[in-house]
Amino acid sequence: MVTYNPKDWIKLILHFHKSDTMRILFPAMFLLGGITFLVSYVEQHYLRNLLPPNLSVFHQISGFIISLVLVFRINSAYDRWWEGRKLWGSLINNSRNLALKLNALFPREDVYSRKKAQLLISNYALCLKEHLRGNSAEQILQFDESFTREAYLNAEHKPNFIARELTAFVMEQFSSRNQHAVDYLVYNQNINELTDICGACERIRSTPIPYSYSIFIKKIIFIYVITMPFTFGLSVGYWSIFIVMLMFYAFASMELISEEIEDPFGADDNDLPTDDIAEKIKINTNEILFS
Repeated sequence: MVTYNPKDWIKLILHFHKSDTMRILFPAMFLLGGITFLVSYVEQHYLRNLLPPNLSVFHQISGFIISLVLVFRINSAYDRWWEGRKLWGSLINNSRNLALKLNALFPREDVYSRKKAQLLISNYALCLKEHLRGNSAEQILQFDESFTREAYLNAEHKPNFIARELTAFVMEQFSSRNQHAVDYLVYNQNINELTDICGACERIRSTPIPYSYSIFIKKIIFIYVITMPFTFGLSVGYWSIFIVMLMFYAFASMELISEEIEDPFGADDNDLPTDDIAEKIKINTNEILFS
């Protein structure tokens, strides 16, 4: 995720980042500008008296409708992005709360239990981050004699495997310390929340917007933009080149941004900072259990 100062207007306007839609769309904009020039030239020199002068009315009306569709599109994509951020915020809180409770359960001299708890909690965040990207996280996880690399690699659903190990570890600690069974429910609530967060993130990742809706938006943008040279070329002349390029940039950018943020768990510049969040959980749990 790109960090920036939203109040620095001049820098944001003049800066061109690699994920800027201007960079992505520039070849298509240049091609569309060339097509608009040719259409405008033909209309100005050969078709001026053959075409009605008010053809641009169609685009003035339909542009408002397309704008409403795109606003709904980008709002729905942003809702998915923001829901993902809230879920990862909840992951931080549940990880901290579980570490705080286990810190109260373990004696200060029980270093093994504290290391085991910190390992499993931090591993869950790191594993979930890579799981949502379709990767295996064994290169960044910590392992010990009971939580082995082989067992982790053999697991089909790796976040569930770590949650299972964490549940078994906490239950074992309660049994060995003669804790009341009701007290376990307080700890188990945070572990259950971890699995709920994983399921909600998987729902966002595996459920894109309906296929027919995505096709419709792309088709309607294409039809709207590709017909603009024929309507504006006659009314505004060669100024239609800049108008068409600007409108294409605006409409296509909204669709590109929506496509990127509707799956917020990847490694793109506009995706959630899950790398930083997972590392923060690792640091926080270590501080809670060992400071």
